[in-house]
Order: sequence, then C-alpha cells, then structure tokens
Amino acid sequence: MTAYAEPGPLPFSQVRFDQALSGTCDLADLYGDDVRSCDAPMRDFGGRARFRGPIRTVRCYEDNSSVRAALSNRSDGEVLVVDGAGSLHVALLGDMIAELALSNGWSGVIVNGCVRDVRQLAALDLGVKAIGSNPRKSRKEGVGVVDVTLNFGGVVFKPGEHVYADEDGIVVTANRE
Repeated sequence: MTAYAEPGPLPFSQVRFDQALSGTCDLADLYGDDVRSCDAPMRDFGGRARFRGPIRTVRCYEDNSSVRAALSNRSDGEVLVVDGAGSLHVALLGDMIAELALSNGWSGVIVNGCVRDVRQLAALDLGVKAIGSNPRKSRKEGVGVVDVTLNFGGVVFKPGEHVYADEDGIVVTANRE
C-alpha cells in the first residue's frame, strides 16, 4: 500500500474562492489563526451568497452619504465594509445604491447595520450581508469617514486586506491576492 502525504494549505495567493475547498469553513480550518472570523449575526440579502475581494471601508452612523460616495467609484471586485455601529433604526443600503455598486464592479457590501428593499437586493448579482433590514431611509448629511480601520463582530477590517463571505460567514485575512 502506498501512503500519500496530505498536501499542506495553499498560500492565500493561490486560493480561489470558487474552488471546492475554499469556502469560509475550509479557509478557517486550513489557515486557523491566519484568518479572522466575524461573529456578528449577519444575514444574506444579495443575490450572490459567495463573494470576496479586497476591503474598502466606511464608518458612518445612520447617514449613508459616504456609502453612496464610495460605491460611486469604479471597483475591480472590492468589498465595501460599512460600520454603522450596529444601528437597527435606519437602512444604510437599498436597491438604488446596490445597483450603483453592481454597475461599478463591486463584489459585495457588508453592513454592520440594516439594509432595505430586500426583494430587490435578492435579485441583484451582488453580495450583500447585513444584521437586518429596516424600511426607514437614512439621513443624507455627508457624515462619515472612508478607508479607516473598522472593528466589529470581533474582527478588525483594514482597507486592502481580503474578505471572504459565504453562507457560513465572513473571514478576513491580512494576505492579499
């Protein structure tokens, strides 16, 4: 009988998210402490359950002006991570801003807060995760900051790091593709 050695984990630069062994569970199993797992109670709202990309960030509170501004920029498959301080009072993303993100090449949006237009979001080929939904729209006062380090759900999200999201959750790695 011939014994075969188990292959070691691939470097992150060689991991493709669409490969069979590259969901968030497999990444967490293979890379252990090299990935950080978000423990915020996120739900899937977009039409794409599995998405990944380099992180861009927005910190705002009940004002989505900075979210719209960020997603108005062209992207090459980045993921916008929005820290809305977990507010459930208003939505920071709806169908119009999500369509803007999709048309500009974003892979997905992760919101520590709420979204709205749930049926329309589900029809878009865009990854969207959020804590919940609320039909109330946010303020539009231009309050918020972009490309700053965020910390929620037990995870630090830094611009330029890489995030992977699927039905099982969200993991972040400092390594880039």
